[in-house]
Amino acid sequence: MRIAILGSGVIGVTTAYYLARAGHEVVVIDRQAGPALETSFANAGEISPGYASPWAGPGMPTKAIGWILSEYAPLILRLKPSGEMLQWLLAMLRNCTAERYAVNKQRMVRLAEYSRDALIDLRASESLAYDQRMQGTLQVFSTDKQMHGATKDMKVLRQGGVPFELLDAAGCVAAEPGLAAVRTRIAGGLRLPKDETGDCYKFTVALADICRGLGVVFHHDTDIVRLAGGPSGVTGVVTDTAGTIHADRYIVALGSFSRAMVAPFEIRLPVYPVKGYSITVPIGNAEAAPVSTVMHESYKVAITRLGDRIRVGGMAEISGYEKRLTEKRRATLVHALEDLFPGAAATLDVPLWSGLRPMTPDGPPILGATRVSNLLLNTGHGTLGWTMACGSARVLADLVSGIAPDIDVSDLGVGRYLGGG
Repeated sequence: MRIAILGSGVIGVTTAYYLARAGHEVVVIDRQAGPALETSFANAGEISPGYASPWAGPGMPTKAIGWILSEYAPLILRLKPSGEMLQWLLAMLRNCTAERYAVNKQRMVRLAEYSRDALIDLRASESLAYDQRMQGTLQVFSTDKQMHGATKDMKVLRQGGVPFELLDAAGCVAAEPGLAAVRTRIAGGLRLPKDETGDCYKFTVALADICRGLGVVFHHDTDIVRLAGGPSGVTGVVTDTAGTIHADRYIVALGSFSRAMVAPFEIRLPVYPVKGYSITVPIGNAEAAPVSTVMHESYKVAITRLGDRIRVGGMAEISGYEKRLTEKRRATLVHALEDLFPGAAATLDVPLWSGLRPMTPDGPPILGATRVSNLLLNTGHGTLGWTMACGSARVLADLVSGIAPDIDVSDLGVGRYLGGG
C-alpha cells in the first residue's frame, strides 16, 4: 500500500519507519529543508512516560493566575481575538476536574509506556546514536506543598505499574550529585528510574537515514498547499513544487498545523499551538551538571544532560502561531538552571529557541481514523511528542496494516470530542 505522510518531525519520521518496516511504500512531505527542523529540533530531550500528564487538572486555573503573575512565569497567556484560541481554552477548563485528569493521565501514561518499550525494541534492531541515556528522571520539589501535590500522580503511577521513588533531599542528591550545592533548598523529589533522555533532532535525522534505506522517499522544501478530495476520500496532496502526490492512505502529522489541513474535510481538530522555549549550553563543570533529566517543579522547566551539553527547556506560552523570541523567556531558563545546577554551564551566552507544541485541550494526542475513509491522524502530542513518538507511530502502522494494536487506542481518536469520552 502507498502511504503519504504529511510532516517530517519525530512523529512523521517514526511513522514512516514503522510503515516501511511493515512493507508499505512510503512518501513523506515537509516544507523544511530536512527532518525535525521545527518543534522536534530542540525540545527538552526527556522521554518520560511517568510524567505524561495533562496540563488540565484540578486547581489549574488558580495555579495559572499565580504563574502568570510570577517573575519567572512558566505560563504566559497572550489573549487574542481568536475563536480558535477561546474554544481551546474553554475546552481545557472543562477538563480541569479530578475525574477528567485521572482519565486523561491514564490514557497518556498507557501510550507513553508503550512508546518507551517500542523505542527499546527499535534501538535493539537499529544502530542509532542520539546522546541517549537510560538513567531515569527526577522531579525536584522546593516545598512540602509541591511534594503533597504529587500524591495524585503517584496514585496513577501505581495503577499503571510504573516504578517510582519518592525521595528526600539526600536521596535527590544521591540520584543527581550535581544538586549537592543546593541540597538545603530541596524538599524532596519524585524519581522515575526507567525514564530515558536523548536528542530528539539527532534521533529523527538518524532514523530518516534508515528510512531512506528502506525505500522511503522524502520531499523536503515542499509546501503542502492542500489535501485534494472530499468526504468520500482524499485523492492527493497538492504541493507547490512536486505536483500532486497520490497515495492509498494519507497520514497528517503536521503538529500544530494539522488543524487547518483537515478543516476543509469538516474535521474539527482541537489542536492548538502552545509555544515552548529552550537553550542548549555547553558543560563547563561536569561534576556540577545533571546526570539525566531534572524537572524543576517551581518553574516547570526540564534540565537534561545531552552528551557534553545541557538542554534547558520549558514554559508554555499561549499566543497563537507567532514564533517571536522573547529574551525574558531566556531569563527564566537561565534562572532555573542556575537555581539547581549553579556553575554547571561553560557559558550562558547561547541562542534562544522556540517551538510550537501541538496541544489538545485534554492532554492525550489524537491517533487513528477520521470520518474520511483514507485519512488518518497522528498529532496533538503537546510536550510529549518525543516521549510518545515510537508508540504512536507503531499504532498507526498497525492500523494501516489492518492489525490490532498492542494497546487499546479506542479512546485516543478524534471521535472522543464528539461523544464526550
